[in-house]
Amino acid sequence: MSITRTLSWLDCARFYEIYPQSFYDSNGDGIGDLPGITEKLDYIRDLGCNAIWINPCFDSPFKDAGYDVRDYRKIAPRYGTNQDMVDLFEAAHAKGMHVLLDLVPGHTSEEHEWFKASQLAERNEFSDRYIWTNGAFERYTMPFVGGECPRDGAYILNYFKSQPALNYGFGRRDRAWQMSPDSPAARSTRNAMVDVMRFWLSKGCDGFRVDLADSLVKNDDADHRWTVAAWRQMFATIRPEFPEAAFVSEWSNPKQSFAAGFDMDFYLDNLDGGQSDTKEGNGYHKLVRNILTWEGRKQNLSYFKAESSTGIGAFLSDYLPLYESGKGNGYFCMITCNHDTNRIMPMLSKREYKLALGMILTMPGAPFIYYGDEIGMNYLDGLPTKEGGYRRTGTRTPMQWSSGKNLGFSQGDPDSLYLPVDSSPDAPTVADQQRDGDSLFAWTRTLLHLRDDNPALLASAGFEVLAAPDDGKSFVYRRICEDGGDLVVAMNPGLKNESVRIHAPQEGTGKMLVCLGEIKLNDGGMLRLGPQSFSVFAVNG
Repeated sequence: MSITRTLSWLDCARFYEIYPQSFYDSNGDGIGDLPGITEKLDYIRDLGCNAIWINPCFDSPFKDAGYDVRDYRKIAPRYGTNQDMVDLFEAAHAKGMHVLLDLVPGHTSEEHEWFKASQLAERNEFSDRYIWTNGAFERYTMPFVGGECPRDGAYILNYFKSQPALNYGFGRRDRAWQMSPDSPAARSTRNAMVDVMRFWLSKGCDGFRVDLADSLVKNDDADHRWTVAAWRQMFATIRPEFPEAAFVSEWSNPKQSFAAGFDMDFYLDNLDGGQSDTKEGNGYHKLVRNILTWEGRKQNLSYFKAESSTGIGAFLSDYLPLYESGKGNGYFCMITCNHDTNRIMPMLSKREYKLALGMILTMPGAPFIYYGDEIGMNYLDGLPTKEGGYRRTGTRTPMQWSSGKNLGFSQGDPDSLYLPVDSSPDAPTVADQQRDGDSLFAWTRTLLHLRDDNPALLASAGFEVLAAPDDGKSFVYRRICEDGGDLVVAMNPGLKNESVRIHAPQEGTGKMLVCLGEIKLNDGGMLRLGPQSFSVFAVNG
């Protein structure tokens, strides 16, 4: 049984994800910072978002862009100070907004004080904070590093060499050095992570997005039984102290993550933007990123690619079981992109992208917009890796605010920028799109404010598929409001006219709230959808 509970502010939340080093540079040093985020809160709120998620901003050597934490309780100096973060919390709250920070619980930097103590030969309170074998030459099936520390042992890694794994125990144990999830060492690690949460929540943080939340306990079973138990134990401690705090998991399995106690989970692209041809992508992947390789993106089989023959069934067959498995226990959330995934543009045309946004921003759960997606910022292919970004680097370029110096991101020297700005002559900017009523910014803003104005688009509002034909591209669904005022969302990303029959609306209903292209609802419930069309209309009052 889930231990989650519904937070009123989450039900109407519309999130904006900020990669802090690339959002807005307030002091001209070439790197985005916390005062820069505070300065842009009005922009985010006007767009229609009332909550933000900030990628890691704690002290770090930045070998993995901050996902290698050196000190959980200190803001990285390049972003500002702890007081700057408190000021951001207070400014956001004054505007009716909430702020989530990024928690990385599975590993730290090798420069963390815990690890510096753990790697010593002499026993100390941190000797078991990380996972060590019993000898420097002892191998295991997981990545490890040996021979670099005074301690006679090899330490297990999570990802990069600089990221030693914290010790939450092993579900299945086949070596003497593997500890139980109920061991004193594992309990100590959990308590330490609760202390990190408590530190920032007490300063005004509204919760956390949790990195790789499903991977704490090693050798766990398929149901992540031990990791679920670890989270339940941590939440049992922290939630009574901060009952309004929200937690969103990077898990992409709502049944498991909600059982663990999370409020939200992401529906993530399991192929990260078409970077693998070794397996078939999930439903989210098939919406907008169904390409074998980035170089082959012109052969795009995505649902929202007008020329593709892919119908919505490829999405629904994967999404619906996941949605149903967690319904009522938390929010399964759609994203436009994130810091690990290739941006949608330029894989789609402007019209195709508008239709994709139309669906993403009207589905159940709380929507998450990655900074710059509201103006259609492009994935920049071919950039040299930055801070362990590798192929992800092209998704992390500076926000494009205006046509001025550095596209308005920074007044610093171009050579000082965290990453180069888009040098294309047609690079989209906020300033240009705010003046254009047909822009992606205007469309995104319309959809987000539509969510704000209609209870049927709350995160918890019901969802029912009305039409998903096998022989076309049309997709129609109902968002259901308990108090009446249901909405129907209809789309046809294809290039041909299509017609589908839905339940006829009640007398006096059928008012179009948003419409792109030609869509007409006739008497008897016949819905005619023109090429590349999208609409939202009321069906009962």
